[in-house]
Amino acid sequence: MVFDLKITGGTVVDGTGADRFLGDIGIAGGTIVEVRRRGPGDPPLEGAAAETLDATGTIVAPGFVDIHTHYDGQVSWDDLLEPSSGHGVTTVVMGNCGVGFAPVRPGREEWLIELMEGVEDIPGAALSEGISWGWESYADYLDVIGGRKLAIDVGSQIAHGTVRAYAMGERGARNEPATPDDIAAMSRIVREAAEAGALGFSSSRTLAHRAIDGEPVPGTFAAEDELFALGRALADGGGAVFELAPQGAAGEDIVAPGKELEWMRRLGAEIDCALSFALIQVDADPNLWREQLEISAAAHEAGSRLYPQVAARPFGMLLGFPGHHAFTHRPTYRRLAAECDREELAARLAEPAVRAAILAEDDLPPDPDVLFDGMFAFAQHAVDRLYPLGDPPDYEPTPDRTVTAIAAERGVDPLTAMYDLMLENGAGAMLLLPLYNYADGNHDAIREMLTHPAGVLGLSDGGAHCSMICDASYPTFLLTHWARDRSRGDRLPLEYVIRKQAHDTAQLFGLTDRGTIAVGKKADLNVIDLDALTLHPPRMVYDLPAGGRRLVQGASGYVATIVGGVVTRRDGVDTGARPGRLVRGAR
Repeated sequence: MVFDLKITGGTVVDGTGADRFLGDIGIAGGTIVEVRRRGPGDPPLEGAAAETLDATGTIVAPGFVDIHTHYDGQVSWDDLLEPSSGHGVTTVVMGNCGVGFAPVRPGREEWLIELMEGVEDIPGAALSEGISWGWESYADYLDVIGGRKLAIDVGSQIAHGTVRAYAMGERGARNEPATPDDIAAMSRIVREAAEAGALGFSSSRTLAHRAIDGEPVPGTFAAEDELFALGRALADGGGAVFELAPQGAAGEDIVAPGKELEWMRRLGAEIDCALSFALIQVDADPNLWREQLEISAAAHEAGSRLYPQVAARPFGMLLGFPGHHAFTHRPTYRRLAAECDREELAARLAEPAVRAAILAEDDLPPDPDVLFDGMFAFAQHAVDRLYPLGDPPDYEPTPDRTVTAIAAERGVDPLTAMYDLMLENGAGAMLLLPLYNYADGNHDAIREMLTHPAGVLGLSDGGAHCSMICDASYPTFLLTHWARDRSRGDRLPLEYVIRKQAHDTAQLFGLTDRGTIAVGKKADLNVIDLDALTLHPPRMVYDLPAGGRRLVQGASGYVATIVGGVVTRRDGVDTGARPGRLVRGAR
């Protein structure tokens, strides 16, 4: 047989959770056509190939499927979709948390941008300059994206916020109750979206998600009649995933999550679709997550598919001079930031006189009309929960590594220690503030979430929270921290963490053609030098449209990433190949 690509001599971890094996893989027409196990001394897979990739000494794994991203705008201008594509991800699902860009009535585009900017911290100027638009309906949006040639595959969900604003106008945008006619109109939109290929419907009900003007996301207070009608419309359109950030998800209410699970359980039983919701450990009730997992497991046994989406590491933010930090409102810092370019500013911040002036000054008051303008005060009061991230990054730091502890060790006050820590790496060093999933000061709760049978890996927010986090690197973190390096507790088997982010995430969204290495499956693969695999520190870049900034986090050790049988990255470098396409639901 003639192959387009052969991968020979690698240790195959096939994504099912089964034991690894030495083997060869043959690919033709974008599909895996042969998987051959090799015994000691067996020759390589026979047959000519346009290219043969010697994978000796490496892991060969399925391409990873990231189900929780926000590339809804970025996909219209960026064919690479970094940072996700640099971490072995070959398929992303966007349109989460009830926000997106379709449907949109002409003239309301800027409102959707402001909604996305407020909820997901994506620079509005970048979205305004970068998005091509050219659609009104959700089906039109899919057609536009479907014409793009990308480095990876993308799937999309239709968002409650856009549906409500489109069907109800300003009343929907301001979360007024929906009338029966409103609900009927929204249901038609959702059903038609599912028929057009939406992989799901998403909603946000947490008060932590707000537009740039402070208004909660449309749908936050939707009544059961609206939620159930939209769930039925989703099922009528062919069935898909109902995804949401539930009330109390951010710890703002510890009673609401139980009520949310109750209606989700009933809805799931009625429409026979998967429901997936954000689940994190919150300080207000550090054991609430365990109750939610148990309820979800019981729902599964009763026939309702509830899937908590869990994170791979603490959920919080990164602080440092390139982004948000404690000194943004000191007059000297403000003056220098306005006068200097980035390199000059970094140098000036290290000057003893500048350092002394900034540390001695009082803060200017925040502007209530500027998004996140009060973050400096928050950072100043978080010194006992802030940790230097370091190089290599340490996401499971010990209590003696807090800014407060380091300050005591150095004999200085905490703000001085914070300033000096951020000066490292050319004033590019970042501090980790784990707001969630770290109430116990370790990753034991996260491990329990990751190993629970109802839990599904999600919440990377790829493409979003540009100035605060970069959790699109979850796939590499799972492989390095959880399967190889963790020293403060039990690790996880490599076979398990690969299954968790390939087979399991693909199956949730009905993407049954990918996620495992088997004959007939789509040839989305990773060749990984696991011993050399390294997660780099996050860094701020300014490559979004209009010069917008975003945190990115690179990795080394990916020998090759393959999408549809085409090598898209070699040794972490983009090859320029663009085999990725829009993935529509099986309608």
